[in-house]
Amino acid sequence: MQKIKVGIIGGAGYTGGELIRLLINHPAADIVFINSRSNAGKPVSDIHQDLLGETNLAFTEDLSGLNGGIDVLFLCLGHGESKKFLTENKVADPIRIIDLANDFRLNKQSAIGNRKFVYGLPELNKEEIKKARNIANPGCFATTIQLGLLPLAKAGLLEEVYTTGITGSTGAGQSPSATSHFSWRANNIQAYKTLTHQHLGEIGESLLQLQPKGAIDLNFVPWRGDFTRGIFISSTVHCNLSAEELKILYKDFYKDAAFTFVSDQPIFLKQVVNTNKAIIQPEKVGSKLVIHSIADNLLKGASGQAVQNMNLMFGVDEKVGLRLKTAGF
Repeated sequence: MQKIKVGIIGGAGYTGGELIRLLINHPAADIVFINSRSNAGKPVSDIHQDLLGETNLAFTEDLSGLNGGIDVLFLCLGHGESKKFLTENKVADPIRIIDLANDFRLNKQSAIGNRKFVYGLPELNKEEIKKARNIANPGCFATTIQLGLLPLAKAGLLEEVYTTGITGSTGAGQSPSATSHFSWRANNIQAYKTLTHQHLGEIGESLLQLQPKGAIDLNFVPWRGDFTRGIFISSTVHCNLSAEELKILYKDFYKDAAFTFVSDQPIFLKQVVNTNKAIIQPEKVGSKLVIHSIADNLLKGASGQAVQNMNLMFGVDEKVGLRLKTAGF
């Protein structure tokens, strides 16, 4: 089988590192180059030290591969940097692009030049992803919140949603900051970007895609947690469906999903950490429905989903290279 030839821009951060870990073991992919201007010439294992003995790849600042020689380019850059990179660097038309930043997720910002980006949430847009040349990979909070709400949107049941969610320190990126420092994070939590988080726009567009009639009022309070990876979301809505009806609604919606599962039991974060899975648990109490949803922010919320999208784009089984669960604790 001819392998998918891959280029990576911005390979030194958390999402870049996770992408490298996935792709060096992916049976249908071959990494051609990993670009990092600040680390050019260094072995990848100097930066991602757990990869010592796993790969001999080195970082490069050579961008000649953008002229050809690769099939797909992953952009693992900071938010706002992908559009700048594509403006300043010509990428050959046949090369497909998967962007892990937020530059092209919203409909009004989904194109640059002759490239139109498809929103890459497989549970929502699988058929479009299969045909796409360019993918805007969803955000981590956005992925986890949407997966909890999409079945309700399809049924036209969303009006007012109150969502809280907590994420680990890797959600803040690899560059150190006051709130990602160990001394600050340890034994500490904090709400931030209350009702203003940058993922609200993409969540709203996805919900309206399934429920175009009737306004949806989404209220989201994110939290910083004192752990490294994972997201736990709880979304509360008013709902008149019974618990049994909700069980049927959710399991029917996700019956063909490769990585999203509905649980009848209480869920917890370690079920999904180090996997590309998302798990949903609807919990009915009186007239209120609380939808708990969990995912690994660096895998299903970022690099794992990006590889899932690559698989779909190139006609590879979407599970290939993503069977990751190795330990329970």
